[in-house]
Amino acid sequence: MNDAKIRTGGCHCGAVRFEVTLSDGFNSIRRCTCSFCRMRGAVVTMAEMGGIKFLQGEEALTSYRFHTGTAQHFFCSRCGIYTHHQRRSDTSLYAVNVACLDGVSPFDFAEVPVMDGINHTNDTGKPTRRAGTLRFIPAD
Repeated sequence: MNDAKIRTGGCHCGAVRFEVTLSDGFNSIRRCTCSFCRMRGAVVTMAEMGGIKFLQGEEALTSYRFHTGTAQHFFCSRCGIYTHHQRRSDTSLYAVNVACLDGVSPFDFAEVPVMDGINHTNDTGKPTRRAGTLRFIPAD
């Protein structure tokens, strides 16, 4: 897989297309254990605020906020695919769904760190804790 910092991507139906500059390539991939991320199941990587440029369909995005309302999660209003969200712990960062990036799959990563979103740093005042590791082992 090409680890270029500038990637293109979009939703499932193609209504939303974007270009993203990844802050640290795929070195920041992660999952989260909070109630929403646990149900969504996406692997994400980081982009700084202003690092996402919409090529088409920005108006097709809808958003969802919960709990404190700080994090804003974006979805295509047509196909329902989660594309990215503004992070709660660092609102200057977006977390981008790697499955929406062209030529990338969450199964490209043998190990994905899982962060403890149940005990979120903004709630506990403690540093972010790693809850575990998600592993993908391809069948023979």
